[in-house]
Amino acid sequence: MSDNKSKLNFAFTLSLITIFYNLAEGLISVYFGASDETLALLGFGVDSFVEVISGIGIAHMILRMKYSKVQTRDEFEKTALRVTGTVFYMLTAGLIIGSVLNIIYNVKPETTIPEL
Repeated sequence: MSDNKSKLNFAFTLSLITIFYNLAEGLISVYFGASDETLALLGFGVDSFVEVISGIGIAHMILRMKYSKVQTRDEFEKTALRVTGTVFYMLTAGLIIGSVLNIIYNVKPETTIPEL
């Protein structure tokens, strides 16, 4: 039983690392994507926030597994999955629309090096 607890502790630690890493990655990517008007970098940053939502759902599930026997998903997990899926579809639609507009208006990136 304690081996299972240590695996769950390790999984929970990994989920927290994932959440905080993606939060930092998202903030940095959105900042540079917005300041340099780079759709790809902005989309990458928004995707990181979607990963944060997913990571929170996973952390919640791991905590439930740690303290009780889990037979089904609870409402929080179902909502986190729905939000994650919906936002991925919205992100995809936004990137497609933005890319089409960039093609129509002949927008070209000036540099790939961020300006500080």
